[in-house]
Amino acid sequence: MGRSNQANLKKTIYFLKRNGLRRTWYAVRERMEERKQPPYLWRPPTEEQLAAQRAWWEARREREGEPVAFSILVPVYRTKPEYLRDLLQSLCLQTYPKWEVILADATEDDSVERIVQSFLSGGAGMEASAGGASSPGTGDARIRYVHLERNAGIAENTNQALALATGDYVGLLDHDDILAEDALYEMAVAIEAGERRGTRPQMLYSDEDKCNGGRTEYFEPNFKEDFNLDLLLSNNYICHFLVMRRELIQDLRFRPEYEGAQDYDLVLRAVARLEDPEREVHHIPKVLYHWRCHTGSTAENPESKRYAYEAGRRALQDFSDRAGWGARAHDTEHVGFYRLRFGGGLFDSRQDVGAVGGRLVRKGRICGGRMKEDGTVVYMGLPACYSGYLHRAVLSQDAEAVDLRNLMVRPQCLELFTQIVGVPYRALPGTDIFDVSVLPEGSDVCRLSLKLCEALRREGYRILYLPDLGGEG
Repeated sequence: MGRSNQANLKKTIYFLKRNGLRRTWYAVRERMEERKQPPYLWRPPTEEQLAAQRAWWEARREREGEPVAFSILVPVYRTKPEYLRDLLQSLCLQTYPKWEVILADATEDDSVERIVQSFLSGGAGMEASAGGASSPGTGDARIRYVHLERNAGIAENTNQALALATGDYVGLLDHDDILAEDALYEMAVAIEAGERRGTRPQMLYSDEDKCNGGRTEYFEPNFKEDFNLDLLLSNNYICHFLVMRRELIQDLRFRPEYEGAQDYDLVLRAVARLEDPEREVHHIPKVLYHWRCHTGSTAENPESKRYAYEAGRRALQDFSDRAGWGARAHDTEHVGFYRLRFGGGLFDSRQDVGAVGGRLVRKGRICGGRMKEDGTVVYMGLPACYSGYLHRAVLSQDAEAVDLRNLMVRPQCLELFTQIVGVPYRALPGTDIFDVSVLPEGSDVCRLSLKLCEALRREGYRILYLPDLGGEG
């Protein structure tokens, strides 16, 4: 049995224990249908593309002076030699060479230190040539090693590395994972593009995938959305590869009390700190990070770090408490995925939300709900009993628009609703959901939905999609 199949079997057994036979049956059936899709194939950049990236670096350095620098933090502990060498090699092969890596080693002995020394002195180390390419060398000053006095846990160990960071931005890399060769180049390009638009990114993240221990198989790509607050409040979809302004991350630091979900906690607190996260958080839609799966890793065995998911729920609860929302964070049927449930009315708690929409189901399949700006239904045709790609179809999330036929509007926005839709807002008996039967016959529901949500967003409101709102007619 392949590594990915073993991981899926473990996840299925764990899901069965938590959710029962019926939900497990649908989950397995959905996974089987996913396997009918064309297999994922990660394609690394071509040599021509890598050469062009190195040329960009050289031209940019000559034209604009001091470039942005990255500090990569890697807490290490009893790391396998082959994994650490792969990690260091992936850094040394970066087409963007302005980086440092800080290895914070909590191993009791000098085994990891000897691996690093061997890498640097035995010809396996790499140093940047004049053109930004990498060539064999006998050391690399960018690789910084520090042996910690004790193993204080990932959060505190990372804090010790963070205190030594000197770059403009700080990136996070697990000790057994790999960066694509163009990872830092893509980050640098995105940072400069943001600065040209007048907003320097405070946080950046990329897509990612998983690989087996020997890096012979790449699978389960995570193609992410652009910044989506409520999706983040459902799951740490940002995850890897994460880069943050050094001043911001050094001010926030990692909190040991959220060990296992320290990255999620960090991201939530960073987002709460930003004035305009939609503009200050940037998504790079490219796979730049390979999450290695092996026995004991969270990627392969969901039970190996159950405490991490519990810590994630507590981090979400802390975010809600600090926002004064009066909500409670709950686990969903999928580990590592959460839902906020509001004690009072959602509109009373969330001053940023202008409208809430749910899914519409016909003949067992989704036929309406979250919509893109062009009117496309995001989860169109998905069986109602399925959770969708990376479970997103069942998660709370921000939307460009939602369908009028299953919609609640903020009371303060009812006048705007009437102006746009052309009829007064009337709710279905016993609910706050709009009674679509009051619309004139022949009304273009899609057009009205898009027009209303666009007007609400122009007023500064968020459109929230809650799949379980109702309206499965």
